[in-house]
Amino acid sequence: MTHREILEALSGLLLALFVAMISATIVSVALPQIIGALDGTQSQYTWVVTASLLAATASTPVWGKLADLFSKKLLIQISIVIFMVSSLACGFAQNTGQLIAFRAVQGLGMGALQVLVQVIIAAMISPKERGRYNGYLGAVMAVATVAGPLLGGLIADTSWLGWRWCFFIAVPFTIVAFALLHKTLHVVTVRRPGAKVDYAGATLIAAGVSVLLIWITFVGNSFDWISWQTAAMVGGGIVVLGVAVLVESRVKEPVVPLHIVRRRDPALAILASLAVGMAMFGGSVFLGQYFQIGRGYGPTEAGLLTIPLMLGVLLSSTVSGTLVSRSGKVKPYIVAGAVVLTVGFLGLSVIDHETSLVFVSAAMLLVGIGVGMSMQNLVLVIQNVVPLRELGAASGAITFFRSLGGTIGVSVLGAILANRVATGIAEGFAKAGIRPSGSGGNTLNLQALPEAARTVVRAAYGDATGHIFLVSAGIAAVGVVAALFLKPTRLRDSLDLPDTRESGALAD
Repeated sequence: MTHREILEALSGLLLALFVAMISATIVSVALPQIIGALDGTQSQYTWVVTASLLAATASTPVWGKLADLFSKKLLIQISIVIFMVSSLACGFAQNTGQLIAFRAVQGLGMGALQVLVQVIIAAMISPKERGRYNGYLGAVMAVATVAGPLLGGLIADTSWLGWRWCFFIAVPFTIVAFALLHKTLHVVTVRRPGAKVDYAGATLIAAGVSVLLIWITFVGNSFDWISWQTAAMVGGGIVVLGVAVLVESRVKEPVVPLHIVRRRDPALAILASLAVGMAMFGGSVFLGQYFQIGRGYGPTEAGLLTIPLMLGVLLSSTVSGTLVSRSGKVKPYIVAGAVVLTVGFLGLSVIDHETSLVFVSAAMLLVGIGVGMSMQNLVLVIQNVVPLRELGAASGAITFFRSLGGTIGVSVLGAILANRVATGIAEGFAKAGIRPSGSGGNTLNLQALPEAARTVVRAAYGDATGHIFLVSAGIAAVGVVAALFLKPTRLRDSLDLPDTRESGALAD
């Protein structure tokens, strides 16, 4: 494909990715209104988010493997249709049970789009040239992450739209993306006689991961970290995944290619990606809560205050991507990004409810720069050492571990924040001579609290947030160590490894 053809196809790919990414965050601000309108419960509130997350994370390796065996163009068109139909269904949901079910289907489409876009870009462009295009990919992810809550709040606050448009708004964009890709996308499909999907391994991986993700979602809230529920779910999940590894080691076409994951650079890239995912997603999720509860800003204002984070990712991903393509070297940018990410989180670790917004913005900018320089470039490390026939499975593996890291980060950091907040509120009430009544400081509806109690709760949230960013800095430091041990290899300028190119390739 020529540069112009690549850009035309890329516009459809990035539009599809943008819609998938934004759908994951657009409901965050509007969710209280959605659950209220459908007369749902607090547990259902959690499952509206968890259902799509589970489906997206657990299905990612499967979609990646399917991309190695079947037409990539057909697969992304199928995933767009799944996402579009499920988005419509979510918008028409009449109760929370229906919404949760439709969100799970939407999660399948989201997971597919996130991995297939990366696989198709890798199938069109050599690793050396892929750096700058991955920069565009990182920029889209950054904009979607910040724009989602802003757009969701705007839709929820507009009386003539209503919360259902948080789902309907995706439909026209997916139609445009489908049309663009149908016209412009032409990627090679390698036909391999006898190749088939390892359905047993795929089922075991999805089941094992789902059990662990459900445990991560509810531990600390519905049951204790040390409890029979934890033992049953963690033990059961590990056993199922152990059987999955045994199956994957024996089949001809494994969903997760163990021979690649065991190699030094891919293993280090996955470890670093896991750490970056835990630190980034786990830390940034709580910035909105810090600005709203700890500092007293509204949802829209809180979204605007996170712009430095988006700006950092936007600038660093595009600039570092261009530099990677020019030099063919990727390790220096990953190491630098991991270091800057750690420094940014160390800066955020000292904030409280009175910290200057200029300082907070500067620290967020560093976090964004670190993420932009490391996240997508870590994908390049794995894609550079695998043949074209295993590109999907390898890309799916690193995307899966990054998503898994983000989920673990949100749960662990959320538990730490809850404990620190509870302690801070109790100490603040005792010091101020306030006797909590009813839900006391446990409610997030600050307007229902007296002024004195509201001040204590705000201070507790603002002061506790710094502690979770200190943990994020420690996790990011693991990414620095992993990045330092990467081999300083140069990115290849061919689509496939020289000794694995196959004849019989067909264009979609």
